[in-house]
Amino acid sequence: MKYFVTGATGFIGGRLVRCLRENGHDVVALARNPDKTRDLVDLGVTVCRGDITDRSSLKAPMLGVDGVFHVAAWYKLGAPDYHEAQTVNVEGTRNVLETVRDLGIPKCVYTSTLAVFGDTHGKVADETYKHKGAHLSVYDRTKWMAHYDVALPLMEAGTPIVIVQPGLTYGPGDTSSVHTSIVDYLAGRLPVLPSVTAFCWAHVDDAVHGHLLAMEKGTTGESYIIAGPVHTLIGAFEMAQRVTGVPAPRIRPTPGIMNVMASTMHIVEKMVRVPETYSSEALRVMAGATYLGSSAKAEAELGFTARPLEDGWPETLRYEQEMLKRTSPAQPL
Repeated sequence: MKYFVTGATGFIGGRLVRCLRENGHDVVALARNPDKTRDLVDLGVTVCRGDITDRSSLKAPMLGVDGVFHVAAWYKLGAPDYHEAQTVNVEGTRNVLETVRDLGIPKCVYTSTLAVFGDTHGKVADETYKHKGAHLSVYDRTKWMAHYDVALPLMEAGTPIVIVQPGLTYGPGDTSSVHTSIVDYLAGRLPVLPSVTAFCWAHVDDAVHGHLLAMEKGTTGESYIIAGPVHTLIGAFEMAQRVTGVPAPRIRPTPGIMNVMASTMHIVEKMVRVPETYSSEALRVMAGATYLGSSAKAEAELGFTARPLEDGWPETLRYEQEMLKRTSPAQPL
């Protein structure tokens, strides 16, 4: 089979491409700068110059493929550029999915996110859940728009799309805010762990397997949550302490205190540059929010499974410990 993949240089997309090639499939990947995709070329991937925000660059590389994985997305916390998020997450998704329709491609798996549900306030939602309130971040808002204003209407009109919704995805090679938190924790720079805040934790290899299952078995017009088990941040980092011996932060502010901190930081960041982890937006997301969803449908219909955090977390932590050793300056004798 021949697949077209967006986001092939990202965390999930990169693992997905590697897995497709290992399974003997031909892969065409889109890249804004093909000169920076040597690792993809070494895998035997055909790399085409293009950008999901430029619809004219999509048609040629998508011609004749058996399926499309649209994984690419804009993700940042504390970034003020709403226009960029809108352009990539909403209009870029529209460009890819409408090209799937126009070219008559048999199937497309679109990577949405549990974040479209926003803060579920402890409820473990299913695919029928729809968040109608305010959004905690620009990412949440623009992915909500891509999911409900772009993907679903095209699906309802007959475009052969399957939506997958990962939760928090972790594993070696991550570059997200989760990676930043792990590195800060290992280096003793993570001062607090917010109470209540919880996510569904899935190892990247399980998330990728969920994408492959959606392409192979997913029913077009359907959405599938491919999230892992529920753990609070406190629980995850207490588990990290047992694995690494590095003490987990003992300061654990309540959601109310976190929201006060977010309001204060909103003022501060107007005057000075603030690290992403401590931006007002990041603090709001961490202020007791729960991004929770059940993968029961994917388990029943696709055969999806996600390993326990106890199985995947130690590998990730040890990988980050090794990377930290390699990048830390040598200590004098």
